[in-house]
Amino acid sequence: MKSFFAFLLASALLSGRAQAQTAPAHLDSVAHRQSVLAFQQALNAEFRNPQESPLTPAEQQALVSLPYYPTQYRYYVTATFVRDSTSRPFAMETSTARRPTYRKYGELRFVLNGQPQRLSVYQNQELLKRPGLEDYLFLPFTDLTNGHGSYGGGRYIDLRIPPRGVTVMQLDFNRAYNPSCAYNHGYSCPVPPAENRLAVAIPVGVQSDH
Repeated sequence: MKSFFAFLLASALLSGRAQAQTAPAHLDSVAHRQSVLAFQQALNAEFRNPQESPLTPAEQQALVSLPYYPTQYRYYVTATFVRDSTSRPFAMETSTARRPTYRKYGELRFVLNGQPQRLSVYQNQELLKRPGLEDYLFLPFTDLTNGHGSYGGGRYIDLRIPPRGVTVMQLDFNRAYNPSCAYNHGYSCPVPPAENRLAVAIPVGVQSDH
């Protein structure tokens, strides 16, 4: 069975989120919609690929598309990125007894629907040893849609560390996807920490009926 982190690697590479030399520009609504469509098509392709998918072979063959909320431009926001150089590695809770080591890398501070919000981003210490994932950042979160349209255990967003000196990042909740254990209990998936529980609804990204 494919490991959870290998699934993340495929997601990051196929979604085209390679490290840039400057802060990525904020897309206009047309370009944003196209980028989200490309992300969805890549994710669908992963789920149909036996080498990458958490689905059973029968589910892979039957899959036309994962269920997505309609794309909404207002859930694509510019966030202030505040690095955290003092945090220490910790064992993150998962859906199993496994406790992978993460470190809080920083915070994303942004305004959503007129309200200030913040989310922590984490760096998996094991992935630092894997070529191509040295700059990977993990954003697990929950919101008020969990269990009511989106997966009850939370959702994830993949990010990359911006170049040194860059203090803004583009945060697109339309790219939120479900943990692999939402489809197959054989996976061990990180549980979003309490500090990343948003008290607002984020009705975009991948949907779930459980």
